[in-house]
Amino acid sequence: MGKVALVTGATRGLGKGIALGLGEAGATVYITGRSVREDDNSLGGSLKLTQTAIKEAGGRCIAIQTDHRNDDQVRALFERIRAEQNGQLDVLVNNVYGGVESLRSVFGKPFWQTGPQLWDACNQVGLRSHYVASVYAAQMMVPREQGLICTISSWGGLMPIFGVAYGSGKAACDRMAADMALDLRPHQVTSLSLWPGIVATEHMSQLVEDMPSQQTPFANRYNWETPLLTGRVIAALAADSQVIKRTGRVQIVAELARHYGLADKDGQQPASLRSLKFLLPNSVPALQSKSWLIPDIRVPWWMLVLGRLRAPKI
Repeated sequence: MGKVALVTGATRGLGKGIALGLGEAGATVYITGRSVREDDNSLGGSLKLTQTAIKEAGGRCIAIQTDHRNDDQVRALFERIRAEQNGQLDVLVNNVYGGVESLRSVFGKPFWQTGPQLWDACNQVGLRSHYVASVYAAQMMVPREQGLICTISSWGGLMPIFGVAYGSGKAACDRMAADMALDLRPHQVTSLSLWPGIVATEHMSQLVEDMPSQQTPFANRYNWETPLLTGRVIAALAADSQVIKRTGRVQIVAELARHYGLADKDGQQPASLRSLKFLLPNSVPALQSKSWLIPDIRVPWWMLVLGRLRAPKI
C-alpha cells in the first residue's frame, strides 16, 4: 500500500479496528491514545496492545501517547509525523471520542437533567479535536495534492440515538467534513464523513449488557459489524484512485464494503443501516430469522428524515 496513516483514539474499539485494517493493507499507521499500557485505565485496551496486533497482522505501527484535549500535544504529533515521513501523510482518520462514559451515565435522561458539562464531554474530544487534527493534516496534504480525511460520525447525526449533545456533535461532524471538502477539493484532497453500523466495540457490548432488554432492540446483535470492517473500508478508500468523487458526502461502511467486495472479520457482509434488510428486522425482531427473505433495498434519506421508516433508538 505504501500509505502513511494516522488514526486518532486507537487504544480500543473502532479506532483499533481501523488501525488494524490499514495495517493489514500495508500502511504505516500512527496511532494515538492516552493509555500506553492496559493497566493505565479501567476500560481495557492500550496503545501497546493495538501496536502489537498490527505488527502481528504484518503492518507497521507507531504509537504516540496523545491527549487530544491538548492542542500543543496534537501539534507536536503532526510535527513528528512530518519529520519522520518527509512530510507525507496520506490518511487521517478522525476517530477519537471522549463522551462514551458520560453518555452511559446519563442514558435515558432528558438534556436538561444531564448538565451542560455533557456537551464538552461529547464534543471537545470529538468534534473539536477532529477539526484541530484536520487543520494540521490539511497543511501536510495540500502541498502534495493528495490525501484522505475520514471523519467517523454516525446516523445519530440524522435521527435521535444518544441525546442532544451526541446528535448535535455528529451532525456537526457531517457538516464539517462537507465544508472542508469544498476547500480541499481543488487540491485533490478528499474529506468525507463515515457512518459505521452497529459496531461490536467494548463500550457497545457493555451498554447492551447494562440496559434492560426492552430498551435495547439490538440486544441479540443482529447485523452487528466488527471494528475491522471499517478499517478495511478505509484502506480501500485510500487505495481508490477515484476517491475524490466521494468527497463532501456521508458514506456508509456497509455500502462501501459491498462496493469494494469486502467482508467483515467473520466473512459476512452486513446490510446497510438504511436498507430494509437492516431496518425491518431491527424494528420487528420476529423477522430476524427470516431476514434472508427481505430484499436489500435502500431507503431514501428523505423517508428516514420524515420518520416514515425511522431507525429504532438504541
